[in-house]
Amino acid sequence: MAKTFKGIDVSQYQQNIDFKKVKASGVDFVIIRAGYGKYANQKDPYFEKNYKAAKAAGLKVGAYWYSYAATVVEAKAEAQTCINAIKGKTFEYPIYFDLEESSQFRKGRAFCDSLVKAFCNALEHAGYWAGLYISRSPLQQYISAYVAKRYALWVAEYGSRCNYGGSYGIWQYSSTGRISGISGNVDMDICYVDYHAKIKAAGLNGFKKQTVRPTSKPTTSS
Repeated sequence: MAKTFKGIDVSQYQQNIDFKKVKASGVDFVIIRAGYGKYANQKDPYFEKNYKAAKAAGLKVGAYWYSYAATVVEAKAEAQTCINAIKGKTFEYPIYFDLEESSQFRKGRAFCDSLVKAFCNALEHAGYWAGLYISRSPLQQYISAYVAKRYALWVAEYGSRCNYGGSYGIWQYSSTGRISGISGNVDMDICYVDYHAKIKAAGLNGFKKQTVRPTSKPTTSS
């Protein structure tokens, strides 16, 4: 069986987190909310602190951005605000567009697809590995197979199994997990893809692209 990675995702709602304890409990990665919406002041107030502390504890890190976009133009604005919030940092996991507002789903599949593409393409253009976070039911109803395959997929379905038929990278299986270092509930995730290796090799998310150096330098005599 292929290796899986144990993770959690956090935001300001978890307040102060002891990431050293989180790491010691066997967690491999954490996906941190960077913010929501399209304005700079909607950056998660704990994002900088969470990022720094998670990295210091030796955890792999990804980020997500919660969307309220009502148009493609707003999704592009959210992407730009997200890029501004995360720039200068390095992420071993993708940057996810978090789609869960019923007002967005009510506008149908073509509309939801267009939001995901607008946000994720802008992130890719800026050098990030982009993904979509969504619950299984709306994923099946409001996201086309093409878009579901095109970006890193993180599916939420609470219970003992994920009933999504397509392929996905991360499954969020609980919102009531308990982890040492965090008081209260936390979302629990399992990752099936070695994103760190793929992202590093591709030179995305703040990593420098790996250059293959020649084994011996030719000597030039002047």
